[in-house]
Amino acid sequence: MGLLLSKRDIKRTPTVVLMGLGSSGKSTLLFRLKTGLKTALTVWDVGGQGEMRVNWRYYLEGCKAMVFVVDSSDRASIGDAQKALKNVLSDVNMKGIPLMVLANKKDLSNTMNIREVSNQLELPSYKDRAWQIQACSGLKGMGLQQAFLSVAKLIKKS
Repeated sequence: MGLLLSKRDIKRTPTVVLMGLGSSGKSTLLFRLKTGLKTALTVWDVGGQGEMRVNWRYYLEGCKAMVFVVDSSDRASIGDAQKALKNVLSDVNMKGIPLMVLANKKDLSNTMNIREVSNQLELPSYKDRAWQIQACSGLKGMGLQQAFLSVAKLIKKS
């Protein structure tokens, strides 16, 4: 019975896909979110290593928002992140789906600010969807509550 109730709850709550390159901090961020915030979202943490990215499309059907996590301290991988984001947003299931970009690891020194991340990811070019960007630290929990409350608002508006 508990499993049945869990499946019903999943259907009632909007599904959000959490994506990003490997080592961007997705799992740490999700763990912090699960332990520090009551939310009415079902979040899928999808692996970001190169060989896992080919499977991303299988998680997109029925999602109501996407959260894309970027390691804001890793300038060398931002180009790969831009390509991965562009690729996933071009999927037919993502048409008009709201996007939240989390510039993670803001607790480290010498990170890119959100304007720099936004420009590197070419976010202003995505005029077909609502999007926001938020600096955060999955390790310390900074900015997560605000970010996921914003995700819930983006879903309601879409």
